[in-house]
Amino acid sequence: MLAFPPILSPEEAAQFNQTLAPYVFSSQILELPARVAEAGTDLQSLLEVYLATNPMLTAIAFALAISPLFVLAAEIRRNYSQVDCWWSILPTIYNVHFYVWALLNGLPTDRLQTVGLFSIAWSIRLTFNYWRKGGYGWGAEDYRWPILREWINNRFLFFVFDVVFIAFTQSLLLCLITAPTYIFALLAQLPETPAFDVADLVFSRLLIFYILIEIVADEQQWRYQQAKYTFKDSGVVTEGYDKEDLERGFVVSGLWSLVRHPNFAAEQAIWLTLYAWSAYRTHTYANWAGVGTFGYLALFQGSTWLTEKLSAGKYPEYTEYQARVGKFIPRWSVTAKGPTAKNEKPKPDVKKEE
Repeated sequence: MLAFPPILSPEEAAQFNQTLAPYVFSSQILELPARVAEAGTDLQSLLEVYLATNPMLTAIAFALAISPLFVLAAEIRRNYSQVDCWWSILPTIYNVHFYVWALLNGLPTDRLQTVGLFSIAWSIRLTFNYWRKGGYGWGAEDYRWPILREWINNRFLFFVFDVVFIAFTQSLLLCLITAPTYIFALLAQLPETPAFDVADLVFSRLLIFYILIEIVADEQQWRYQQAKYTFKDSGVVTEGYDKEDLERGFVVSGLWSLVRHPNFAAEQAIWLTLYAWSAYRTHTYANWAGVGTFGYLALFQGSTWLTEKLSAGKYPEYTEYQARVGKFIPRWSVTAKGPTAKNEKPKPDVKKEE
């Protein structure tokens, strides 16, 4: 079987049964480890195996292969954030992999190169933020996993949860969110596929815009948390904040006055935009490459629900903040000033006065 499915139109690139199913639902994925082992340390042989293998199949095989390593590391270290510390790296590995595979096979790589460069910028931003928070997986453990351990409260059941969800599902999900990049690689073999144009420019710049939103939101959160702990430790109020603001316990200013999770909103928008880009290029409203994207969105819904449940139990004013400010989308009809606005006097009804 050819490494790449032959397609005759952009629409065919979005057909799962033609572009992916023949490779994943076959013996090829089981034969791949044997082929790699047979090549051994011969770099030329390994390169031949790499180029002769469907790139999405290679990505999925890699995601499955590293899942047991996450489980093993978690059991040895009793730290279940092993996938977290690779979260900012794996999607970029897959995106760059698609670019390299296409480049070595002589395919046009304008879009693939753009996605690869964007992914590197995304990884740098996310990795920096992880390490600034303590390096989940390498050092600290994400605070949500201990909470879940308490809820499950059974060593065996949590082990099953670790294997199925934390290690396997999340690893595969980080691979599948890059499926739109595989679509771009498929499209690259079509001679009539348009070169990088205005539409590509718009989509790619949107991706950069969302990264900038994440950077600003993370910085605002970081500065607030630093000021809060400085106030707790020494009673010193950092310039730019007031005592009431720091005593509240959570940030409600800047982007956080518009939505409760601006960084999460931008993160979801990134992968939704990448998927929309692939849908646009394949002339489809929906295609199989969105499975990973919408799985990613679902994961963020669950994660955010847990985060907010814990915050509401910890901070008395958080429930009011939830009522006033949207989770991911601004509520433009409400003055988003956070819970400090509760003492604001209502404005007179101009119509009644008239």
